[in-house]
Amino acid sequence: MSNPAGLPETGPVRSGAGVWRDLVGQHSAVSTLRRAVSERGHSMTHAWLFTGPPGSGRSNVARSFAAALQCHQSGCGTCNACRTTISGAHPDVTAVRTEKLSIGVDEVRALVRKASMSPTTARHQIIIIEDADRITESGANALLKSIEEPAPRTVWMLCAPTPDDVVVTVRSRCRSLHLATPSNAAVAALLVERDGVDEAMATFAARVAQGHIGRARIVATSEEVRNRRHEILKIPGRLVSVGACLYAADDIVKAAAAEAERITADIDIQERAALSEALGLGGKKGNARRAAASLKELEDSQKARTKRLQRDALDRMLSELTTYYRDVLVVQVTDGDPGRLVNADLVAQLQRSAASASAEGVVRCLGAILQCRTALEANVAPLLAVEAMLLSFAEVTGASAAR
Repeated sequence: MSNPAGLPETGPVRSGAGVWRDLVGQHSAVSTLRRAVSERGHSMTHAWLFTGPPGSGRSNVARSFAAALQCHQSGCGTCNACRTTISGAHPDVTAVRTEKLSIGVDEVRALVRKASMSPTTARHQIIIIEDADRITESGANALLKSIEEPAPRTVWMLCAPTPDDVVVTVRSRCRSLHLATPSNAAVAALLVERDGVDEAMATFAARVAQGHIGRARIVATSEEVRNRRHEILKIPGRLVSVGACLYAADDIVKAAAAEAERITADIDIQERAALSEALGLGGKKGNARRAAASLKELEDSQKARTKRLQRDALDRMLSELTTYYRDVLVVQVTDGDPGRLVNADLVAQLQRSAASASAEGVVRCLGAILQCRTALEANVAPLLAVEAMLLSFAEVTGASAAR
């Protein structure tokens, strides 16, 4: 095969063989982890904190490391221990990814109880928390003692965007390993090799995803996602009035809510049916009070999941807009070389926006995106947060860019 996506000839795209083969661009981190697996001495510790930007593969690195620790060949990738760990079926490897906005103390206590048990079939009892940045303060306090005084064969693996996202008392007791953002060329080459994506599409998807492997794959394989991205990036040029801003904000929030509901609708029905059957509803008489409480708890959990998915959809929109205004700034301060742009397919639109505002104004737009993200994290109503952001855009570039 020819060199896909202009991949440099300086080394392999992937970071190793066996369980490490799909960890793109993480050669340094994988080298450290392989040393820990092989030596099992000073290089190994009972608590790890994997950090890195979204899409860098934090949870994949944790699962690969867990598989290598359980494997008698240090991560061959083909034995039962490797396959069940990677797939999530290994009885002594527990991986947690919350569907809620936070991981509470009750969930953490359940993990602590699991961590205190001896492994049933393998070398280690391994607990992976993929969203350690979502652990509440009370949850962190419950986790702390288990990390300070772990069971002899227990290994904790926490994943978060940055060390600062984890409570200091917890992160100070973990060995930190930061993951790099894979290069666009490496991501494109993976899409070509692993997923059979056309080279041109792989290059485009890797560029607009900015090193986020999962996002790149979705962009490359879904025309719907590509169309949605295109519509989002047309928003700045449509903000010609206050009314246009309010209409656009309403459309954005409704689209995010619809996406979340589309994902959860069937799951919600199945979960409610399973719980109703377990409680004996609709047939045999059960404990009405207990049944009502259980159904209410399920509904609250489902609402929290939908809220998180809506927020995730809005966050993707904010990321797309961030790349747009980043590109506008690049056009203003450089010669506008398409090779430097994330959204190189929108050069004409970027040039119009760059001509309609000062660099200071574009920086204000980037600040408005950050303020919107902060407001959403503080549980401000999504519609209000998005309206405020779009009105800020319109003040700087919207009306002029549309003329």
